Amino acid sequence: MGQTRTTNPALGLVTFVLIAVLGLFYVKWLPYYDRAFVAAAKHSIGQSILMGTAASPPAPSLDAALGYALAYGKAIWKAMVLGLLLGSAIQALLPVNWVAKVLGGAEFGSAVAGGLLSIPGMMCTCCAAPVVIGLRERQASPGGAIAFWLGNSVLNPATLVFMGFVLGWNWTGLRLALGLLMVFGLGYLVNRMATPKEAQAAQARLAELTANAPTSAPFVRWIRILLRMASWLVPEYIVLILLLGATRAWLFPHIGPEIGNHLGWIAALAIAGTLFVIPTAGEVPIVQAMLSLGMGVGPAGALLMTLPPISVPSLAMLAGSFRSRVLLVVTVSVVAFGMVGGLMAVGLGF
Repeated sequence: MGQTRTTNPALGLVTFVLIAVLGLFYVKWLPYYDRAFVAAAKHSIGQSILMGTAASPPAPSLDAALGYALAYGKAIWKAMVLGLLLGSAIQALLPVNWVAKVLGGAEFGSAVAGGLLSIPGMMCTCCAAPVVIGLRERQASPGGAIAFWLGNSVLNPATLVFMGFVLGWNWTGLRLALGLLMVFGLGYLVNRMATPKEAQAAQARLAELTANAPTSAPFVRWIRILLRMASWLVPEYIVLILLLGATRAWLFPHIGPEIGNHLGWIAALAIAGTLFVIPTAGEVPIVQAMLSLGMGVGPAGALLMTLPPISVPSLAMLAGSFRSRVLLVVTVSVVAFGMVGGLMAVGLGF
């Protein structure tokens, strides 16, 4: 009888680390290092992807949809490929119980671990979503996975630096203070929402995964998982990006001094920012452009807190990884953080 050839687990681990380090260096760390000098010298990191130099986005149309999708795709495609590679590699190349050991606890510790692990990632909400799917498949706690998801964009150190040079360090302080509360607070809250039944199911699933963990052909499994994730996530993602690109004029009206610091405008822009999708650090030139057109600091503060962490496409991508109630609580909470950010910007005299 022939024997099944097993693969050294260290090979999969080394491969995963190399993909993570080299991929992040190429896609995130090196470009953002260079971009920080541009931000410091020019106090700008480019035009607003939302509407360029115009006072309002283009009217809803096929051209508006395609134009935004192409601009957005050009900005994020490398990070999306990396996210898919890492999300699938977590499930195929890492030891089955490793993720659960680090992020599987139901208390505050897993939320802290998830938030801290997110900081080197610097991914936008949609590019981080495949990684979160991989973490959840390996039984990361809901709160740990949520903290990782939100932390990638909200606590992105490069974005915080860009924000300081472009908008002012007071905006960076506001974003960091509320961002820490958002990432770690919502991570803890989501863990507290987990029921004993869900915790038992997660333990049973982890035991099943451990007992049935394959010991051969991890790279074949990796390719299969990668293709399955891509075939499911990418088409849905493209459709939603096209829809948001086409209808962004409905979410963001003509920008000018008439969009002042009234609570209604702060709430409206907080909701719009939560729904819309942008590339990493895209909120910085968007807010800069809107402030230059005379918009109030209240709506600007709301957008600064709500544009990065979640969006309709990323929520759709993660619909199978979390209960609907969890995603609803996170969505409403992000809107609330946006309103608080707007009110604080007004109250602090930004």
